[in-house]
Amino acid sequence: MALLTAITALVSSLLLVQGESPRTSEYQLKAVFLFNFVQFVDWPPSAPQDSQPPPPPPPPPPLLIGILGDDPFGPFLDETVRGERVGARPIQVRRYHRIADIEECNILFISRSENERVPEILSALKHRPVLTVSDGDGFASQGGIIQFFTDKNRIRIRINLDAAEAAKLTISSKLLRVAEVVRTPRR
Repeated sequence: MALLTAITALVSSLLLVQGESPRTSEYQLKAVFLFNFVQFVDWPPSAPQDSQPPPPPPPPPPLLIGILGDDPFGPFLDETVRGERVGARPIQVRRYHRIADIEECNILFISRSENERVPEILSALKHRPVLTVSDGDGFASQGGIIQFFTDKNRIRIRINLDAAEAAKLTISSKLLRVAEVVRTPRR
């Protein structure tokens, strides 16, 4: 419940921190958002391989937060997730410069440096269970799942439910309540 309170406060009422550069404080807050999204999104379970008795389970794979393109977070995202887990899964951050480098990723922040390539990137990730997030203009309307935007000096989120459903992701109603919900325009 404390986590819900924290994200609700972040999503609905965070002002940029006074006294710091706007860019620094903005991305510190966005790093916290990315970390908190893992609590409000369900990824599809892995399908069983066969009907044989299962071997002892391997250690759980990490939950991966990726950054594609220029990294606007600096050390903030790494510091935010350091030592954190979702259940038994440790959270790790990876940085990518090319979409082809992404083999496994749960949350992918697509940097503004990739704005011109957003349609290509989203097409490459189509039908993969990756929560795509960006603060680029029009990201959600282009088929991205979560877009950060600023409204009256507050960081808010826009969620594209069609894109989430296509990626087979379930977004908690708790997060949807504090977001602006949009649908992908039909073509």
